Amino acid sequence: MLRLPGFKLEEPTDVSRATELLAEHGEKAMVVAGGTDLWPNMKHGLFEPEVVVSLNHIDALRDIRTEPDGTLVIGATVTLSELAADERVRSRAPALAQAASLVAGPQLRAMGTAGGNVMLDTRCQWYNQTHFWRKSLGYCLKKDGSVCHVVAGGRKCVAAASNDTAPVLMTLGATLRFESTSGAREVPVDELWKADGIWNKKAEKGEILTEIRVPAQAAGHHGAYGKLRDRGSIDYPLFGCAVRLDLDEAGAVEGADVVCVALVARPLRIKRVGDVLIGTRPGSPEFEDAAREAADLAHSQAKPMDNIPGDALYRREMVPVYVRRTIVAAGAGEGPIHHV
Repeated sequence: MLRLPGFKLEEPTDVSRATELLAEHGEKAMVVAGGTDLWPNMKHGLFEPEVVVSLNHIDALRDIRTEPDGTLVIGATVTLSELAADERVRSRAPALAQAASLVAGPQLRAMGTAGGNVMLDTRCQWYNQTHFWRKSLGYCLKKDGSVCHVVAGGRKCVAAASNDTAPVLMTLGATLRFESTSGAREVPVDELWKADGIWNKKAEKGEILTEIRVPAQAAGHHGAYGKLRDRGSIDYPLFGCAVRLDLDEAGAVEGADVVCVALVARPLRIKRVGDVLIGTRPGSPEFEDAAREAADLAHSQAKPMDNIPGDALYRREMVPVYVRRTIVAAGAGEGPIHHV
């Protein structure tokens, strides 16, 4: 049985005290909310904090609210199950509710949080293993070693971003509020990421994500999320894609975006999608042709690697399938696309 190592648990009741604790303990401290990623990683020896700062007693982080300008504000410790079920999220940002509903399984969604999914550590089949397994292999770039087992001779970690909600938030133009002892700042979610699997976020370790802010969408906003995985629950994505379609008063596409995840260290926006979808009407033959063309664009730009379980060639061939299906689902206002 894998056991948690020893650590000191701090349970502040406000963000200010939480940031003070992180500043006080520096690299020796980590934040926990739902713990669905931190605790297993500590058992595997991937994270070794001496102090764990819990956010679970900070009531200010647990709310969902709407502001007068239509902005949807989601507290960082809102659970994924709450996010998936909230009618304000389902009506204003349907793809976000769909993505949250597909994270892991119901037990983990009841514990895992909106902020935790955004800040999820990158994953790799050579990294997310027990210490005994990794030691036998000789470790890797992301933890304790100097070799990348995905890219021979690679000098940069390519562990994959696998957070289901991240690509959706990018299509929605969300911003993230971080707080530290230096104050607060807001970061467009598009600007959060960097291409480094060891730490793929432009956020300091002493900062706490406190809010996710989703601006009001266009009147004709449609969205959907598609997720490829081996089982109908529990699994991380083998591939995920978020689609945003904005329809004009006549029902034609006037804006479009597709962002994919579980490929490399950062979510990937597919280029030129709007060029082929804008002007078409969902349900028409022209829209179906445009969806296939957009899927072909994704196939040429999204190149899965051997960094997560699942055959990379199979995953790549499923890219256009899932992108096309998710575009069609978004146009029809349907629910998530996922593999069982």
